[in-house]
This record gives sequence, structure tokens and C-alpha cells, in this order.
Amino acid sequence: MAGSRCSSRVRLMAFLALFATLFFTASSVAQVPLLMWSSDGLPPLASPAAGHITTNGQLTAYFTSAFGAGPHTVLLLLQDKLSKDDFTVFGGVFGNKQDSAFQNLEAALQSSSSSVMLPALEWSDSSVIPALLQEKLGVSPLLVDADTLSHLSINSSASNLLLINLPYCTGLDTSCKGVLHANDEIIGKVLSIMKAKDVQYTAIYTGLQPSRVISETSLSVQPAGRSLLQAELPDVKPPIMFNVSGNPCIMLWAQNLSISTSKDVWIDLDAQTPSMSGSICNDSTSLLVLSYESGYTLRFTMSRRFYPVSARFWFTLDSVQLQANGLTASFIGSRNIYAPAEYSFHCQSVTSFRDILLVPNNTNSNTTLWMLNFIDFQIQGFGLANGTDFSYASDCAGFFTPGIWMGLLTGLLMLLILVYGLHMIMQVTTMDRFDDPKGPSISVPQSE
Repeated sequence: MAGSRCSSRVRLMAFLALFATLFFTASSVAQVPLLMWSSDGLPPLASPAAGHITTNGQLTAYFTSAFGAGPHTVLLLLQDKLSKDDFTVFGGVFGNKQDSAFQNLEAALQSSSSSVMLPALEWSDSSVIPALLQEKLGVSPLLVDADTLSHLSINSSASNLLLINLPYCTGLDTSCKGVLHANDEIIGKVLSIMKAKDVQYTAIYTGLQPSRVISETSLSVQPAGRSLLQAELPDVKPPIMFNVSGNPCIMLWAQNLSISTSKDVWIDLDAQTPSMSGSICNDSTSLLVLSYESGYTLRFTMSRRFYPVSARFWFTLDSVQLQANGLTASFIGSRNIYAPAEYSFHCQSVTSFRDILLVPNNTNSNTTLWMLNFIDFQIQGFGLANGTDFSYASDCAGFFTPGIWMGLLTGLLMLLILVYGLHMIMQVTTMDRFDDPKGPSISVPQSE
């Protein structure tokens, strides 16, 4: 028993040491989104790769090309706090459009001649953006509000930097949506005033600081297995993206898309560039068709439904079909692969033969012979109308791992033993009568 307790202490000390190492090597990556649009055009900017964080140097270079020559009128809509989560939670721009708190902002982005969206801009100080614009335009910012702007005379022959401060909420979801909706009304009023004045302008909407800070483990102590969601990794390939009218509609990324149509022979399709002809998407159904020159075709069918029990929309990956040499194998995944409609789905391993997430459809004889193996798989078929990056991922890994269950059961067993021992001790009683060495001894009569 003593050896067992000693061994338990050693394992506990090792676990605490590992936890402390991971905790103190974690670093916070602060990011703010930046939305920029113009009534007279902006220089083209390539969409950032999935998981990419735009640095201040890259933003400086783009501002140099955008405001390099001639006078410019810039509206800097500077909110106290702003993160990409605000768009995801409260709808619009990067997420679900239903009941959006950013309707005027969305309308301005859609109606502008050109726009730039940076979902993740490196943040280090609240004065970076105003100072950078002041340097590029050569003028100091002028703090205005909607009423002041309506009576302000703007000289289009000189550069102008108009600063409009917007508040942020106190933390409650209901108040946050109300504050963001009020800010959106201010943005709409300001843009209407600029249109009425017939002044060409460039508008920038960003935050003084992030409203949420995401902690990520240092790359030096964590393998880059899920590198898609990390920052500035040059070897990360871009995701497969299907666009409708220039807007992303379906996104898929995987480290490997491996298939097998014969025993022990695997083919990695991810090394080939597919054609997406035949893909479709709408508010309720998404179909991603990946046709490869080698003759293989993968079809991912997804659906979006409202579930009254959870009072929200969810999307499911209903099926994956593999076509080769005129034959088709079908795999069902609707009960295993699902996520909230505004999220993406991620899983380290999606297979049809081990820890099955894609269940073979036995009605097709080819399904029992063919196999699928997707490594570091992530897919999203909804909520990408104005975004170029995956939403937060709903991971297939459960919270209660086998190790956690073992620890809970062991702790419960030890607790039961302790309670039983205390109960036995409480039941111990003393004798009602004792021998008195100074008096007569107790005699017990014996009968023959």
C-alpha cells in the first residue's frame, strides 16, 4: 500500500510539472479585425491565407500604396474594442447574417467599388492605426461625430483624417448586441452624410484593442499538427475554396485526403489540384465536388437545419461519395460529423475503417472494398458569405478522454474507501463494564 501511494505521488508530481511547463510557455496573440472600403477604389490585395495574421509591416506597405499620391479623405471608425468573435457571435460580415447587428456595415461593403477585409491584424498598441494614418496622410486626426460632420465643410483638395470613436459593451451578450447595433446606425448615418456631401472617401473600421484575446501554446513546445489555425507558417497550404459570385461559400482543408480502392494501395489526392465543377451551395444545402485529373471524384454533401431542442441552426456532413472508373462508393457521416451552423468542423482523423466517423453504406458493394482516410480534416459549408477564413472549429475530440475518466473513477474509488473507513471508526464503541484492580474481581459462575 505504501508503494502504491509513493507511485501515485510520483505520477502526480510529473503531471503538475508538465502542466506548469505548458502554462508558462503559453503566449497570447492579440488580434483585431480591420475592414476597409472606398468610394473611389483601392489597390488590390490578395486574400490572406487561412490562419494568417497580418503584421503591422504588411499593413504599412498597403497603406503606402493606397495613400501614396494625391489628397485623400479617410473616415477612421475606431471602436473601443473589436474582435472577429463579435462578427461571429452577433452575425454578419464574417458569420451568420440572420438578425445581424452590422447591417449598414454589410451594405457599405457590398456597395463599395472595392473593399479589403483583414480578419486578423496583429495588435500591439492602441495608437498604431491612427499614428500610421497620420504619417501617411500628413495631417492630424480630427475628432468628429455624426452631428458635427453634417455641418463640417470638407476640402477635397487636401487630405483629411476624420476620427469617429465608437463605444463597446460591458460584457453581457444582450447589451453587446445593442451597443454594436447602435454603432452600426452611427456608421450608416456617417456614410449617408458623406454621400450627401458628394465627397470621395476611404473608410476604415477597426478597434483600439481586441475584445477577446486567444491564448495559443508556443510552437517550440507543441507540434504544428493543426497548423491551419496558427499564425504565419509559410508551409501551410491554402484551403480548397468554392466561391459563388466572388464570395467564399465552402471551404475545406486537410493535411492528407487519402483513398484506397484496392488492398494496401493508398493515393493522396491532396497533392493534386481539383476541379470544383458541379459544386453548389445555398442557405440549406452545400455540395462540394472535387474532380481530379487522375479520374477520382470526391463529393461532400452538407445540410443546414434548425433544431428546436438547442434553439439554433446546425450543419451536418451527410455523406461523402468516392467515384472512380465509373463506380461509386458512399459513406454516411451525418450522425458523427456536425457543428453549429456558424462554426467549422475539425477532426485530426476522419476515416471509414478505424474510429469510424464515415460509416460505409452497405447498400453499395464498392463501399466495403474502398476506404477513406482524411488527416487533420476541417470543413465549413455555411456562414462564409463575406469571410476568407474558417470560423471557430467544433472539434471531434471529446472533453472526457480515457485518462480523465480513469482519474475520476480512481478518485471516486478512493473517496468511497475513505468514507467506509470513517464509517467503521464511527461505529467503534467502548465496553459498558471494566475490571477494577482495586476491588473484587468479576466472577462468572459456571454451571456443570
